[in-house]
Amino acid sequence: MHPRPLLILVFLCIATCGGLARAAETRLYAICGAYAPEMTALKEGFGVDPAQGWERRVIKGVEFWRGSSGGKELVLFRTGISLVNAAYQLQLALDHFPITHILFAGVAGGTDPALQVGDVVVPSRWAYHGEAAYLNEDPANPGKYLIPDYLKPRYENFGMIFPDDTAVIREGQAAFEDMAAFPADPALLAAAERALPKLPPMVKRGRTVAVQVGGTGVAGQVFLDNARYREWVFRVWQARCVDMESTALAHVAYVNRTPILIIRGLSDLAGGQAGKNPIDENEDAVSMIAVKVLRGVLAEL
Repeated sequence: MHPRPLLILVFLCIATCGGLARAAETRLYAICGAYAPEMTALKEGFGVDPAQGWERRVIKGVEFWRGSSGGKELVLFRTGISLVNAAYQLQLALDHFPITHILFAGVAGGTDPALQVGDVVVPSRWAYHGEAAYLNEDPANPGKYLIPDYLKPRYENFGMIFPDDTAVIREGQAAFEDMAAFPADPALLAAAERALPKLPPMVKRGRTVAVQVGGTGVAGQVFLDNARYREWVFRVWQARCVDMESTALAHVAYVNRTPILIIRGLSDLAGGQAGKNPIDENEDAVSMIAVKVLRGVLAEL
């Protein structure tokens, strides 16, 4: 072979391999919120604007915005409230975009007595509090319940509610496995730890809010505003916060083997407050606080 065609072939191979390597290195971050106040904060925080190159796409009614911020490629969308919406809409996103990482910022109810409204938690794991059996009392033994043979209670019950783990399967597994909780990604948690000392002071109700990484969060299909149930979820899971989406998001991320990190600012105390739940007066400001933390984490990646 003449040396010139050989050189051209080598050059094309290098260029192609280099392009593939660059493509493999490209990250696309899913940036999520569940409902309007969270989405408003996210869009403002990341400058979502068609005039700035952001492109809008609607799939099965779900609106996606794709663009860049801080030198990173993002796709921003709303998961919807509830475990089912969150699971379905995150999977929809993963099926239509080459997402490499998932980051969520929003509000939650605080269940750890050490935390106050405005504080931010970044749990390292997420459990379901509502995967459970609802049982009849035993007429012969007041205060006891008729437990079916299949159920081997692992956790303290809340009256008739007997929580249980979730069975999960994903590619590469031959059988379902019981999952007590779904993990946040260790590398993203490490980025959150690095971000903490660099965050500007954030104030809510005249106090500088605390931002903490680690611990357990829980999620279920109910808006929790009950003091006794709140005490129970803290006692059983040492739960730092409770919401209606996060465990489903972590579940879907686990099945898809996609790194996830969920950031929750406390808009209320899930029933631990005196009087009426204050979420309505706090959700906008606390959503903005959570987004500031998310932006700090993203800057570390």
